[in-house]
Amino acid sequence: SNPLGVEEVKLTKEFYKYPTEPPFFVPDDALAHFRECVERGEEMESAWSTKFETYAKKNSVLAGEFQAVLAKELPNGWDAELPVFTPKDSLATRVSASQAEAAIAKKVWFLFGGSADLNESTFTDIKDGGDFERGNYDGRNPHFGIREHGMCSILNGLALHGGFIPYGSSFLCFTDYARGAIRLAALMELQVVFVFTHDSIGVGEDGPTHEPIEHLASLRAIPHLTVFRPGDANEAVEAWRTVMTHTQGPVLLALSRQKVPTLDRTKMAPASGARRGGYVISETQGRPADIILLGSGSELSLVVDAKAKLEDKGKSVRVVSMPSENIFEQQDQAYRDSVLPPAIRRRLAVEAGATMSWYRWVGLDGDIIGMTTYGASGKSEEVMKHFGFTVDNVVERALKLLAR
Repeated sequence: SNPLGVEEVKLTKEFYKYPTEPPFFVPDDALAHFRECVERGEEMESAWSTKFETYAKKNSVLAGEFQAVLAKELPNGWDAELPVFTPKDSLATRVSASQAEAAIAKKVWFLFGGSADLNESTFTDIKDGGDFERGNYDGRNPHFGIREHGMCSILNGLALHGGFIPYGSSFLCFTDYARGAIRLAALMELQVVFVFTHDSIGVGEDGPTHEPIEHLASLRAIPHLTVFRPGDANEAVEAWRTVMTHTQGPVLLALSRQKVPTLDRTKMAPASGARRGGYVISETQGRPADIILLGSGSELSLVVDAKAKLEDKGKSVRVVSMPSENIFEQQDQAYRDSVLPPAIRRRLAVEAGATMSWYRWVGLDGDIIGMTTYGASGKSEEVMKHFGFTVDNVVERALKLLAR
């Protein structure tokens, strides 16, 4: 809508018998009325400060905790009990992330949230935390109901008030319902945690309506929103570490419904590399890589396994895990080049989602195994195979790329 313009404003004032001069006229009684707010505000602030000082004298430890929380300080040892997973643990990242969250919740009482009535699938409720409801305000599990937009709006309100690290969970497909609230969390750079599971066609039997395709790419495009899609259990722990330490702007975790192998970190780089968004997890020793394979989430294990098969065919391979494109793009050029050397032009990215956000990393000489259609209904492994998310297809596409 357009502003009224000088003449229209004048005519409007004349109609309401309001002075037309000066152009911005504030009557004395209106000014006096609004100035009362200043005095009233000072009185309220002073009363609050006095009340808090009295409280602090009697409860110095709790008062200190309260001030630390408002200052977004984490308690000492908040990450002391984070789990470490070994290759025998084959877990969906929604499960490993849940275990990381539980370890943090034991130490951090102000981590507070729940699900849009989907805890049976997202596993985010705090065990023995009790329900947060009328008459039980020390409960740690609020019930938001089946309403993603309402849930995420409430999280934003909690973050704006301060004193909590609020989180909410649902299925990644349902970010569609909450996009306005997610976008506003990003716009205001609030420390809010969005935990979204069932992050790909790996959802299987739920079918195309519940299988996110375009969601990862479109969420990555939201300024100040950090999307983190861990590739194994130990990266899921790093995802929660990011959540707790990233105070400027929301973090969205995209977690798998299906089990994924836990990578053997005695033979590969430690999962702490995930803190930089992308990192080299393994490469053929002794000569420069012919090709770089990039993976995220449940597809990371495919590129790891493809490396061995390509080496059997005499190829030299570097494997890069990219759990967060948003964090990786914030790294300095030297680090990004150390992970993706500009001289190595043959790059193949694998992710069960829309391909759009990957072109920056694979370049014009690269290739992407991703989704260009909606998903399908069927067992997770069958759906994945149908759309080409297999080790054999990764190997085949890599060889085609190398033969160009």
